[in-house]
Amino acid sequence: MTTPLAKKLRRLIEATGPISVADYFSACLGDPEFGYYRTREPFGAAGDFITAPEVSQLFGEMIGIFLVSAWQAHGRPDTVRLIEIGPGRGTLMADAQRVIQKLAPDFTETASAHLVETSERLTQIQRETLANAPIDCRWHSTLTDVPEGFTLLFCNELFDALPIRQFINTDAGFQERLVTVGDDGTLAFGVGTAAIEPDALPGPARPGDIFEIAPAREAVMAEIAARLRHCSGTALVVDYGHLKSGFGDTLQAVRRQAFADVLEAPGECDLTSHVDFEALAAAAASEGVKIWPAMTQGTFLLELGLLQRAGALGSGASAAMQEEIHNSVERLAGTGQGQMGSLFKVLCVSGSDIPLAPFARGTGASEGPS
Repeated sequence: MTTPLAKKLRRLIEATGPISVADYFSACLGDPEFGYYRTREPFGAAGDFITAPEVSQLFGEMIGIFLVSAWQAHGRPDTVRLIEIGPGRGTLMADAQRVIQKLAPDFTETASAHLVETSERLTQIQRETLANAPIDCRWHSTLTDVPEGFTLLFCNELFDALPIRQFINTDAGFQERLVTVGDDGTLAFGVGTAAIEPDALPGPARPGDIFEIAPAREAVMAEIAARLRHCSGTALVVDYGHLKSGFGDTLQAVRRQAFADVLEAPGECDLTSHVDFEALAAAAASEGVKIWPAMTQGTFLLELGLLQRAGALGSGASAAMQEEIHNSVERLAGTGQGQMGSLFKVLCVSGSDIPLAPFARGTGASEGPS
């Protein structure tokens, strides 16, 4: 399939040579003319994928419960900076604020909410969603623009949208995977000369194995951790990925809520890859902050009281509504095929070593890419 971005990338490659997977990834999502996030509405039932906040209000409510608990563990500080990076349509922030207001009115009174968003189109949608939010909302294009102060930061499906580099094991060692133009004139994968050192690998490799690194993700995580060290606070990261570094090709494209060929329709598919939570944790640890053991989304939600809240929400509701709530719980916390409970992971980082439930008692699995 030929798309306007495919034509643009072919001209670029023919003029200057093959590009890295990271550059291809960035162009597919953020090209100013034809990038996916510039031209598509990705979220919700009518979009290409459904995020956890769109599945049910229960997800955002559990995040709100965690944020109140973290605020209390930090000693109930004044002037909270409640920050979300990559807020989508604002649904998660809205649901979390509703719970915060109910559980901790004094939190709400002195807090300000800060949404870090680069899309003008999404910013407008977020403004509409949060028009009546109990906490004053402000928008920023970068995290550095957010005023200093005690920080409670969260993000959902942020890091999987940041680019990766791929290296493939060849006879000459691990060399960078590139995107080029094939003999038939379509985009194709190739191999470049850039290499990765053996001591950077997670273990012994087989011929053809692919190893992914994500300097952009690690830089964002380090920036978050540096803020927590400087301003105090806690950050919560929820994303699709694996808890341990490993080999595997996790680059994927999604279109109309189904997988598509990564190179077939650039600009018209959402491009993503699994997040390496071990690498994220290491990036945060380099800033000297407390890293809690990452866990699955299912464990996180269930230990925070997902089932109890679902029961309260369904009490007295119609049979159809109760079934909808049950299905939402399964989607968010279940471990079956296509369920988010085991596919998504949760990482918590704090500027100081304080007891934070459920991380202080939680444990995670140990799988790599699959």
